[in-house]
Amino acid sequence: MVVRIKNLVKRYGDLLALDHLSFSVNDGEIFGLLGPNGSGKTTAINCLLSLLEYDKGEIEIFGQPMAPDAYHIKREIGIVMQNVAVYNELTVRENIDYFCGLYVPDKKSRKELVDEAIDFVGLADFADFYPQKLSGGLLRRLNIACGIAHKPKLIIMDEPTVAVDPQSRNKILEGILALNRQGATVIYTSHYMEEVERICTRILIIDKGKPIATGTKEELKAMITMEEKITVETQQLTPEQLARLRALPHILSAEYQNGLLVVKSGRGGHNLETVLSFIRKEKIQCGKIYSELPTLNDVFLEITGKHLRD
Repeated sequence: MVVRIKNLVKRYGDLLALDHLSFSVNDGEIFGLLGPNGSGKTTAINCLLSLLEYDKGEIEIFGQPMAPDAYHIKREIGIVMQNVAVYNELTVRENIDYFCGLYVPDKKSRKELVDEAIDFVGLADFADFYPQKLSGGLLRRLNIACGIAHKPKLIIMDEPTVAVDPQSRNKILEGILALNRQGATVIYTSHYMEEVERICTRILIIDKGKPIATGTKEELKAMITMEEKITVETQQLTPEQLARLRALPHILSAEYQNGLLVVKSGRGGHNLETVLSFIRKEKIQCGKIYSELPTLNDVFLEITGKHLRD
């Protein structure tokens, strides 16, 4: 086990930010930590890193108690935070060398590690550029290189793909998977559910500082009542028809807006067949009809009752 957090409590005055939060991260996982804004994710990470004092609880990393002066543990941790933290006065190479030097004093060893990190994030053509000359996506890659150049065993990534283009996002996600294959354990937070579905082996959803649900993406999807989401393109649906559709067995909800009918159905029925039969019976003219299994976003909405950014 790489991380163990037990009964973690953190208060800010009258605000209970972490309410007896407990979870563990196993060796070799990409562990997704999800929750709406204000749920306690960043507070939990700051406590985990001993950057923030907490009121109660236990934190162990690599089987040892974590503390502000546990430098032997901190050397094995890499941090990539949401806000880009690099020095504008230093080039790409100099930035990576500086942050790597906090862990690796030997210049020869450090040069090899810096070169590897530059190649790993695809910044070889920009090694002598200053940060202000880089695009947002390249800046994110530099931020990652600074956090992983010393080859940490545990990497914490807090929304590393915010506001980057799709190509850069894909490059970053491929890099995270490569780091994991090389042996790194990763704690990953994101507001992009498709990212979490793609890379995370296990996921914890927290809200109001408490764990709400945990498991693989398949296990989380099995927890919710929705089994299928059916979308119908139609310009011909009356309020009376919508009411009759909502009254059918196993229909959890039916919403109609801007020519799209979205039906969420529960488990135990022949859901698509039910909707198609209703359309034929009501003689509703329609275009495309498509069915989707639940996504992590559907899981999140049902479990927490809110959008991720609320």
